[in-house]
Amino acid sequence: MNRKILLPESDIPTHWTNIVADMPNKPLPPLNPATGEPIGPEALAPLFPMELIKQEVSTEPDIEIPDEVRDIYSQWRPTPMFRAFGLEKALDTPAHIYYKYEGVSYAGSHKPNTAIPQAWYNKQEGIKRITTETGAGQWGSALSYACQLFGITCEVYMVRTSFDSKPYRKLLMNTWGAEVFSSPSTRTKAGRDILAKDPDCSGSLGIAISEAVEIAAQHDDAHYALGSVLNHVLLHQTIMGQEAKKQLEIAGEYPDVIIAPFGGGSNFAGLTFPFLRDNMRNGGKVRCVASEPASCPKLTRGVFRYDFGDTAGMTPLLPMYTLGHNFVPAPIHAGGLRYHGAGVVVSQLLKDKLIEAIAHPQKECFEAGILFAKTEGILPAPEATHGIATAIREANAAKESGESKVILLNLCGHGHFDLASYESFLTGKLEDHELTQAAIDASLAELDTPAS
Repeated sequence: MNRKILLPESDIPTHWTNIVADMPNKPLPPLNPATGEPIGPEALAPLFPMELIKQEVSTEPDIEIPDEVRDIYSQWRPTPMFRAFGLEKALDTPAHIYYKYEGVSYAGSHKPNTAIPQAWYNKQEGIKRITTETGAGQWGSALSYACQLFGITCEVYMVRTSFDSKPYRKLLMNTWGAEVFSSPSTRTKAGRDILAKDPDCSGSLGIAISEAVEIAAQHDDAHYALGSVLNHVLLHQTIMGQEAKKQLEIAGEYPDVIIAPFGGGSNFAGLTFPFLRDNMRNGGKVRCVASEPASCPKLTRGVFRYDFGDTAGMTPLLPMYTLGHNFVPAPIHAGGLRYHGAGVVVSQLLKDKLIEAIAHPQKECFEAGILFAKTEGILPAPEATHGIATAIREANAAKESGESKVILLNLCGHGHFDLASYESFLTGKLEDHELTQAAIDASLAELDTPAS
């Protein structure tokens, strides 16, 4: 059997999969924090193009991908799928492990799948400037290139701990023409307020979102773009799962379990939603497991509540699994997973027990990443190692039970810009961060709006 499974360019999906159409319980609406009433599309118009707002609230099962977007996708899509024979042999497991490899994109991750359409829709509305946040830099890199394609100025607020530890991500964004600022910064009221309380704040995605939203709201020709969490972002990523289904058909297999890292939900949603549709429409039984860091465990230790999507409280209230919008995670190396909340759609799916979640400490994840690099040749991004750690647990369970299960993993990006974090691990300097229940309870105590 071939190790690599490729698809022709003609197999790039023509539509994005909108799982909301199939959900037994639709997501609760976002609320106006001042009135507690549901907000309408007009509330989002200052930040997003109308076409993206329509996608955000759509219940149509499939949404057509613009031809120009598909043409740009063809630069790197369809992405390859691999059978992980080397990893299977090292684990001595009867499980068949496949991974969808998104590191072949120009940004080295899955993030261009949504950066390209977001920039394209903004271009159609005549937007000249886009602001955004980024954790480890994958999203900022993807949007920087997308904006450069369409002649849009890009301004990126990068979480301080990643800004300091991942300088080459910043340089990549600069190369594509973006301005990149360490967050929290002194450029915004949100940043200055945080720094006044904690001058040494390591930053968080919630803080960086506040800064990017604040800047966008101050300029009529500017919009804001988000790399995860929102429905339209998750929607764009479903090209991964659609391609994966065709590739597994070529292999003559269907997954028993699908695994992806989880920060806000786009990585996980992109691979799993086309298969979850099979579960909902055809009675499928595939398990979909979200892998998150133990130091930011919103799915496994958070609560389902209405909360702000950012730290300063500039966004609508969203029904989500959250650790509280003021929660600042430990400065782990998987910067893309350091977000306090989960996307509304994935939160509802977890609440309805249609998906699962698991949390891993970062040492286990780096051990998994090193084993993967040794057996498969690809150095994974720290975020991707979380999914690999889950896949190894599943493969070991298959070995113990003697069950030959099929495991599908999303290898969402390479770790070529993360070598400093691997150096920390290999030299014994990497630490696991202990997150106490008292710390979680203190953060959650600041929330006062329950979801139902």
